[in-house]
Amino acid sequence: MAEVAHKAGFVSIVGKPNVGKSTLMNALVGEKLSIITSKAQTTRHRIMGILNGDDFQIVYSDTPGIIKPQYALHESMMSFVRTSLEDADVILFVTDIYETHDEEDVIKRLQYAEVPVLLLINKIDQTTEEELHQKVAYWEEKMKPTEILPISALHGFGLEHLFARLLHYLPEHPPYFPKDELTDKPERFFVSEMIREKIFLNYKKEIPYSCEVVVEEFKEEETIIRIRAEISVERRSQKGIVIGNKGEALKRVGTQARLDMEQFFQKKIFLDLYVRVNENWRTDQKLLRRFGYSE
Repeated sequence: MAEVAHKAGFVSIVGKPNVGKSTLMNALVGEKLSIITSKAQTTRHRIMGILNGDDFQIVYSDTPGIIKPQYALHESMMSFVRTSLEDADVILFVTDIYETHDEEDVIKRLQYAEVPVLLLINKIDQTTEEELHQKVAYWEEKMKPTEILPISALHGFGLEHLFARLLHYLPEHPPYFPKDELTDKPERFFVSEMIREKIFLNYKKEIPYSCEVVVEEFKEEETIIRIRAEISVERRSQKGIVIGNKGEALKRVGTQARLDMEQFFQKKIFLDLYVRVNENWRTDQKLLRRFGYSE
């Protein structure tokens, strides 16, 4: 009996903010690796999720939403997108039923990509068949991708077909990562992301965008993990808002994040949070390097 060829490759997930990229990433991998909120620009890093089978390995990359950079943090975020496109064996360009894309430089880059580009129209559970046909025709004219696939990442519609098409396009290659690995990120990264997600969910306006989280201490014992994390803000007034009256706001964030961590690590968590002012960290290259943004 002939041996089945092994397929492996990198699949880049790109698109503008709020089109459901992170929901798609988590659904494809089967684990919550990317944080999800209703606010734009939640994802700041390139996060790899690895899906393994007997004869395949798909390395998905969730990337920050495509935006026009306004300062150094944005520039670094967009560099993650560019690197992801350069590495990709297949590109998933995620749009949704509401979007008309105005980033012509991105469209042009994808039109001249040397790998298959699958355009995914997400959130089709929120539209009619006629509107979907109009959206398909729009993208066929504007971009001419390799394929256009309607999906609902939230409800799982169309994902089995998408998976089959990805296996079709993946090159034959040995696995890039050990078969028991789920992601390329360390445990500390997911701790900081869980805390940052709760900041996005609990604070309004500019506060979530002005915050960054660094895990200062991660000590794993037999029955408990002890974690100490720093939340950086840009101004002293923001520090007071994050902490809240008698520390109640920060306590709420810590409790919510701790519960997620206990589910993720399957261990009891002791979480110590504190807040520090790092003025204008989003434009400070030294601090951006410390936070893992600059190469």
